[in-house]
Amino acid sequence: MKKTVFLASALLFSISTQAQILDALKSTVKDKTGVDLTTPSKTTTTTSSSTKKSTANLNGLSSDQIASGLKEALNLGVTEGIQKLSATDGFYKNAAVKILMPKELRAIDTKLRALGLGSLADQGVKSLNRAAEDAVSEAAPIFANAITSMSISDASNVLLSSDNAATSYLQNKTQTQLFSAFEPKVQASLGKVGADVVWNNLISKYNKLTGQSVTTDIEEYVTTETINGVFKMVAEKEGDLRNNPVTRTTGTLQKVFGVLDK
Repeated sequence: MKKTVFLASALLFSISTQAQILDALKSTVKDKTGVDLTTPSKTTTTTSSSTKKSTANLNGLSSDQIASGLKEALNLGVTEGIQKLSATDGFYKNAAVKILMPKELRAIDTKLRALGLGSLADQGVKSLNRAAEDAVSEAAPIFANAITSMSISDASNVLLSSDNAATSYLQNKTQTQLFSAFEPKVQASLGKVGADVVWNNLISKYNKLTGQSVTTDIEEYVTTETINGVFKMVAEKEGDLRNNPVTRTTGTLQKVFGVLDK
């Protein structure tokens, strides 16, 4: 019994001594480093710079200055994009923007080729692209007007967002306006390059061969695809300006997009 009491007392003494030593260590650490080991540490959460860019370092740029830089970038993208797209084969031999057979008429393409009339299907697709190449040369002032009149309500967030954020913003804000202004140009170009005649012949021949009655609004389709083609080129230019300082050829572009390099 005495032995048990002795062991218990020794154990309590050992625990008490360890506690005293631990308290002394905590006190020493707090005195030397200011860190209180008795206070539970807080878990901090950090946001990866690859998923969210900080808005803290804009070099004092105002929203108006940023909006001006974004609009200049968009105008530059439109100018260069239209120059490329309006050249012969600008649409037709550019896989990124080439206008294909309308989705609802893909069956025509398949059937014509099965009947040995692949050349007629190819002529139909080529004529759509030729119309787009002709019409897009008239698009510059339409896009310029849309960009000038556009209000970028949160320019800082647009600048610090994805590589095509300004282009997407422009497209969301002006797509309807652009379509209304551009469709008459496309209609004229379809007649100018003979695409309307080609398509009337193509659809008529298909309907006669299959006994079907297929129709589609080629003007609406080509207008939409041409505008989308310009936006793709603008987005490509915006990505270059954001990621390649060499492409920033003016002071405004260098100042605004330069904040993304840091």
